[in-house]
Amino acid sequence: MSLEVSGLTAGYDGEPVLHDIDLNIADGAIVAILGANGAGKTTLLRTLSGLIRPTAGRIVFNGAELTATSTRHRVSPRLRGRAGRAASVESRAHRGLAHVPEAGGVIAELTVDENLRLGGLWRKDRRDAAKAVAEVYGRFEPLAKRRSALGQQLSGGERQMLAIGRALVARPTMLLLDEPSLGLAPRITTQIMEMLRDLRDQQGLTVLLVEQNVRAALSIADEGIVIALGRVVARTSAADMLGDDAMRHAYLGF
Repeated sequence: MSLEVSGLTAGYDGEPVLHDIDLNIADGAIVAILGANGAGKTTLLRTLSGLIRPTAGRIVFNGAELTATSTRHRVSPRLRGRAGRAASVESRAHRGLAHVPEAGGVIAELTVDENLRLGGLWRKDRRDAAKAVAEVYGRFEPLAKRRSALGQQLSGGERQMLAIGRALVARPTMLLLDEPSLGLAPRITTQIMEMLRDLRDQQGLTVLLVEQNVRAALSIADEGIVIALGRVVARTSAADMLGDDAMRHAYLGF
C-alpha cells in the first residue's frame, strides 16, 4: 500500500476542516478526490504534503510514518513558520511524494528551464536530475520549444505542464495534483489527463487527483472518493461512480 491515512483531522487556526479521514491508496493507482468547493479536498492534499500539520491521525507513506516527527523537531526554532513548512514538504519529497498545488505554483520570473531544474535542486545525483529534466522535455514538446521563455510568458496549459514537469524531476512515486484542469481548454485538459494515465502505465506512478472536472478525472481514475464537509462519504470504482445517478446528483452536481 503506497499511502495509508487513518483518523486524519486537520484545519486552519484551530478550526477543523477534515474530520477523521481514512484512506488507503495502492501503488500505481489513480484515485480522484471529488466534492463541492469547500469540501476539504485541497486541505487534504496540503496536509498530506506537510503544508498543514494534522491535529489528529496518522499518515504513512511507503511504510514511513510522516506524522511522527513534527516540523518543529525537523528544523531549528529560527526556521519555523514558512521555512518549517518548506522543510516538511522537502522531507516528503525525499520520500517520493510530490505536490502540484492549484494553479501550479510556477515561478513567473524564472525561465522554463530554471523552473524545471528547481525540481531537482535537493537531489544529490546531479546527472540523474539533468536526465529527468531531459525526460520532461521529451514528454512535453511545448516546453522543449520554450526553454528560455519566462513562466509569465506561458499559456495556461504550458504552465500546468511546467508545474507537473517540475514535480516529475524530483522522481516521485506519488503525485498529488490539485485542480490541474483549472482554466484550461477541454483539449488541453484531455492531454493532461492522458499524460497522467501514461505516467501511471509506463512508470507505475501513483496519482491522487483533486479535480472539479468530474468526468475528466473519472475517465482516467481507477477509483473515486467523494468528500463532503471534510468527511469521506463515498468510495467506489470510477466506472460505478459515473453510473450512480443518485451519488452524482447528491454530491457531484451533474
